Amino acid sequence: MAPEITPDDCPCGSRQPYSTCCEPCHQGKPASSPEALMRSRYSAFVLNLTDYLKATWHTSTRPQDLDLTEAPKWVSLQVLSSDEGVHEGRVHFRALYRAGGWGYLEENSRFVRDDERWYYVSGDTREGTLKPGRNESCPCGSGRKYKACCL
Repeated sequence: MAPEITPDDCPCGSRQPYSTCCEPCHQGKPASSPEALMRSRYSAFVLNLTDYLKATWHTSTRPQDLDLTEAPKWVSLQVLSSDEGVHEGRVHFRALYRAGGWGYLEENSRFVRDDERWYYVSGDTREGTLKPGRNESCPCGSGRKYKACCL
């Protein structure tokens, strides 16, 4: 059974308090690595922090507008791999969401370091439908079986 998530846990799934995990980045502290930036950006999507998302998007690929009003409800993040060089990094992750049914977004993201700050550049994404079995753990993170939780 998965440990229970408390309201103080960071949305990025680190099991650390938000105040010491992603909140410092959201308040202007540079992310320490591409993975830390990706986690803070995921949390920003959960918390609808569009200004932060735009500020951490590299100017070469940043959209002019970012509207999250139709965004799904993000429920969990899994970092599959990450690597970091001096000026470039990559993070492969999978994020689960709920928008009517369950779905996932999987991305291989590219990051660059510019003036001692990491920025998101781009990603190769794929999305799909998630179909949990009745006796599998619920994707919502409750730790309960899907049939006894969100089915």
